[in-house]
Amino acid sequence: MKGQDFPLSANGRPGKGNSFSQSAWRLRTVNTVKYAAIILSLLCVSFLGGFALFADHVGSLAAPKDMAAADAIIVLTGGQSRIDAALDLLKSGKGERLLISGVNPTASREALRAATGADRQLFRCCVDIDNAALDTIGNAEESAKWVEAHAYQSIILVTNNYHMPRSLLEMHRLLQKARLEPYPVVNSRLDNGGWMGKPDAIRVLLTEYTKYLAAILRGLVQPPNAKPGNLTVVDAAVAAGG
Repeated sequence: MKGQDFPLSANGRPGKGNSFSQSAWRLRTVNTVKYAAIILSLLCVSFLGGFALFADHVGSLAAPKDMAAADAIIVLTGGQSRIDAALDLLKSGKGERLLISGVNPTASREALRAATGADRQLFRCCVDIDNAALDTIGNAEESAKWVEAHAYQSIILVTNNYHMPRSLLEMHRLLQKARLEPYPVVNSRLDNGGWMGKPDAIRVLLTEYTKYLAAILRGLVQPPNAKPGNLTVVDAAVAAGG
């Protein structure tokens, strides 16, 4: 009686093992997909959970009612209310000088002063302008040069509440010796979960949260690169003299 025939494999041996190999390959594929799905789900849950914490933190930020005085004030452009708040702090003596960082190069000092309604004498004596910064990283780099040039030890940082976490992160990397005091500007109340019912607020917060995470990752792989020299800030005294 002849034995049962089996298909031959490439090496001439019975091909029964091929079926086993295919089953093992399928099992590995299924397991890989399953583990990838689990990891992706965990990442999504972590991202959304982190976003909720971030949004709640931002929503809880508010400008101090009695801001302690510092050596100087830095405001990051991005809204009229930011500059107005910074000028109010300067006018009330909370800082000796003010740096407005990230001003459009096409905007003149006088146009900026007129737009804010600031006192001309105060603007001439105590307000410096940075036209070089194009983003938050640039804000931090130019601000660090300005702080180093004036040897300031304490800074009031003015920006919107949603922008404050990333701004502080970038500033702290380059201003490790200076004390930073946040002054968050609130245009829309987001506390007590108020951001949940505002689609526009969710969009802004989600965008800022993503940028914040990217800034953290960039900081892990890229050392700070700001150099104390090559100050590009337009000094108020120089501008006034011109």
